[in-house]
Amino acid sequence: MRYKYILFDLDGTLTDSGPGIINSVIYALERFNIKVADRNTLRPFIGPPLTDSFQRFMGSSREEAEKAVAYYREYYTDKGMFENTVYDGVPRLLETLLKQDMHLILTTSKPEVYAKQIMEYFDLARYFELIAGSCLDGTRVKKAEVIRYALENRAITDLSKTIIVGDREHDVMGAKATGISSLGVLYGYGDREELEHAGADYIAETVADIGKILLKQE
Repeated sequence: MRYKYILFDLDGTLTDSGPGIINSVIYALERFNIKVADRNTLRPFIGPPLTDSFQRFMGSSREEAEKAVAYYREYYTDKGMFENTVYDGVPRLLETLLKQDMHLILTTSKPEVYAKQIMEYFDLARYFELIAGSCLDGTRVKKAEVIRYALENRAITDLSKTIIVGDREHDVMGAKATGISSLGVLYGYGDREELEHAGADYIAETVADIGKILLKQE
C-alpha cells in the first residue's frame, strides 16, 4: 500500500459531533446575551479552533473569545462531548485498515483530554496508537501543529506514506503545511467546494469510500 500512516480527524470524520458542539456554543453565547435564531449558522464552529471561531462570530477581542471558550467548556465537559454519534461503518473501516498493517493516529484540534474521553466512551481508542490534540492552555491548536506533534511522537519520517483524513479545509491545509497527503470526506461538515479549493488529494463521499481509496493505492 502507498500509505502506511493514516491520520484521522475526529469531529465530522469519525463522529457526528455537531449537536454537542452547537449546544455548547449556544450556551456560551447566551452568557454574552447573544441569541441565535438558526442553529445552522453555528455549523462553522465544528472543526476549526474555537477561539478563532468565537472571535469571528462575535467580532470580539481575543480575550473575549477566550472567555467564550471557557463558558463553552462548562457545558461541553458536562454534556456536550457525549451528544455525539459514531458514523456508520467507522469501526469496520478502522478494523480493515489495521488488518492491512496500517498505523492509525488521531489528530484533532479538540483538546486532547476531551478527545481521549470521547474515543474511550465510543470504544474507538483501541484502534489508535496515538490520540493527539490541542492543549487546554491554548497551545498546539492549529491542525499543522497537531500533525507535527503526532509525526514527532511516532517518529514518522516517511511523509510520502502518510495521509490525513478529515472533513474541513483546515485538515487539508494542515497536510500541505506538513508535507503529507490529504483525503477529504463529504459526509462531515465541509463540502466539495471547500475541500477542492483547499487542494485535497482525494475526496470520499462515504465512510466506505475512504477504505476504497486507501486500499487501492499501490
